[in-house]
Amino acid sequence: MGSRWTATWESLAGDDVSGVRAQLQEAVDRVDDQMSTWKPQSDLNRLNDAPVGVWVELPHELICVLDAALEIGRASAGAFNIGVGDLVKNWGFGFGARSADENLIAMHAPLLCDPPQTLRVDTVALRAMKLAPLRLDLSGIAKGFGVDQLAGVMNAGGIGSWLVSIDGEMRAQGMRSDGQAWTVALERPEDEAREALGVIELVDSAVATSGDYRHFRMHKGRRVSHTMDARTGAPAENDLASVTVLADLCMMADAWATAIMVMGAQRGFAIAEKLQLPAILVTRDGRILSTL
Repeated sequence: MGSRWTATWESLAGDDVSGVRAQLQEAVDRVDDQMSTWKPQSDLNRLNDAPVGVWVELPHELICVLDAALEIGRASAGAFNIGVGDLVKNWGFGFGARSADENLIAMHAPLLCDPPQTLRVDTVALRAMKLAPLRLDLSGIAKGFGVDQLAGVMNAGGIGSWLVSIDGEMRAQGMRSDGQAWTVALERPEDEAREALGVIELVDSAVATSGDYRHFRMHKGRRVSHTMDARTGAPAENDLASVTVLADLCMMADAWATAIMVMGAQRGFAIAEKLQLPAILVTRDGRILSTL
């Protein structure tokens, strides 16, 4: 996924650390092989390249992520939308992209499909079918799912206390040996410096942050985000600089952080309150809105 993963725990003498490391690597490789937009042979790209109206058999993990993505898409009124694959590329992000393509932007913006209406996911038969031309991008949820897979390895190995992450998406269980909670920094959303805005304590929970201060490009003299707003057919552009969400599953935290980032401060804070999502929203003028 173009990212690095980490796992932290205290091992005892005689523990098979190398074996756990191998299982963790296998877990993230499996997610990458299934959900990467950068690998032409990934299962996601098999679905992307399949003709409309044809069922495509897919692995259980990918079906799980697709089903969750559609659910969150509906709950967020389309703010979270995995059907932005063409938009991502046309605006100069993603695999094979070099710069924004004005002609393709104009061509695809009005043709965006709504995945809950144009994608069928059969969770029993483990297959999916496109009902319209659709190119899916799981960048707003797959990394969080990968963290959950790392967590599964730790639990299966009987490790009681740990912190796992893929870049800024993290999940922790138990307490450290000193009796303190696992702590992670909430980064100040500035592209020119890396410093902490605050600290979050994680106990049996996950955290994910979405923002435009690390992944962006310049277009016609202005900075554009890698996060797409399918409702406008363009990169998200509002008063939010970053959104951090806590949840039991990192997949859910990841997706909702993306959705709220697209919504903007007022709507995003309102839905976080409505759904009782623990969230921290940082606006471009430095205001902090929190439901914690």
